[in-house]
Amino acid sequence: MSTLKEKLAQKIMEHRPRTTKLVKEYGDVKVGEVTIDQVIGGARGVRCLVTDISYLDPMEGIRFRGFTIPETMAALPKPEGKDYPYVEGFWYLLLTGEIPTMEETLELVEEFKKRSKVPEYVFDVLRALPAETHPMVMFSTAILAMEKESKFAKFYEEGFNKMTAWETMYEDSTDLLARLPEIAAFIYRYKYKNNEIIPNNGELDMGASFAHMMGIADPYDDVARMYFILHSDHESGNASAHTTHLVASTLSDAYYSLSAGLNALAGPLHGLANQEVLRWLQGVMDKLDGQEPTEEMMKQFVWDTLNSGQVIPGFGHAVLRKTDPRYQSQREFCEKHLPNDKIFKYVDMLYRVVPDILVAQGKAKNPWPNVDAQSGVIQWFYGITEYDFYTVMFGVGRAIGVLANITWDRALGYALERPKSLTTKMLEDIAGIK
Repeated sequence: MSTLKEKLAQKIMEHRPRTTKLVKEYGDVKVGEVTIDQVIGGARGVRCLVTDISYLDPMEGIRFRGFTIPETMAALPKPEGKDYPYVEGFWYLLLTGEIPTMEETLELVEEFKKRSKVPEYVFDVLRALPAETHPMVMFSTAILAMEKESKFAKFYEEGFNKMTAWETMYEDSTDLLARLPEIAAFIYRYKYKNNEIIPNNGELDMGASFAHMMGIADPYDDVARMYFILHSDHESGNASAHTTHLVASTLSDAYYSLSAGLNALAGPLHGLANQEVLRWLQGVMDKLDGQEPTEEMMKQFVWDTLNSGQVIPGFGHAVLRKTDPRYQSQREFCEKHLPNDKIFKYVDMLYRVVPDILVAQGKAKNPWPNVDAQSGVIQWFYGITEYDFYTVMFGVGRAIGVLANITWDRALGYALERPKSLTTKMLEDIAGIK
């Protein structure tokens, strides 16, 4: 048994009594109330899910196992000479809640290499799809095609044991994570680079391997590490995480569950924000004739945009009440590696003027930029100019969090999710409408 799996087994045995006690002794304790607005409005703000993987702190941003993003980036082991941690070590953190040592991290890097070989039939399936197929359809299809590899599915067929179900879910999840970079890079090279595939050499960590197969030189390996970690998890109520959890609650394996979660991520209201922000930024540059923006020029443009009834994409967040630390992390990368990039200069100037204007306007609860205000800019700078592919990279990162969550779902024996519905008439009766 690997060090990580052994540590995870220990953590699970320690955690199970806590969940059992809550259900048996405190099951009737009310957590909150639900309003009609929440019932009709997509259950926003309803406290009805459990995850220990991440929490969205209104003042500190996303916390991974209690660690803020700056704390996470500082504490996790990094490749020599690099600014961002091994993604494999981050997987260890999400599963166990502990910062791995360099030795534990490198052991996991080697394990990912051994698991990273994608079956050839997956590429045959992708090549059989129509040329105009969206890359997210290709990504989801490739994952679903690998379902025949599922160890959890075989475990269920041979006789399901609730107490050990997490072990094969862990195996499937780790297999999947190790293979996703090659699948994503293949889709990119196949679809946008004349099928000039760069094979996985099996010698690199997850971030460096993705950069190699994409054909992009350093420091894009650090971009990949940063991007995958920052986009990994966002509590369990977002559409991709919740969908993955919901499907897994039926005892579907990780392949079915992740494919479904990625289909949710592909929705315009969920995973497309970063490309929409970049498209808007390029429109701003066109309107200003590509001039290097001054503060006064940008202030006027922002006010004109708001007064016309439009919003400033990339600013605001439903929960956060300060600059998104995911934005800040990417901003620091830009300041170091692309300070003179024209698009970044526009982003930088927006960061300087928009918050004060939104505060003066008085409509925004949070006037600060979110993660999407910056991420597309970096990808564009390194030559990934195909908007449709951005969500695939988002999906590689998001897989880390959702797969960690469903591994723990099985470890704690969470039940099939089945909320109760009400009719409109019932709601009218509750509201006292005659």
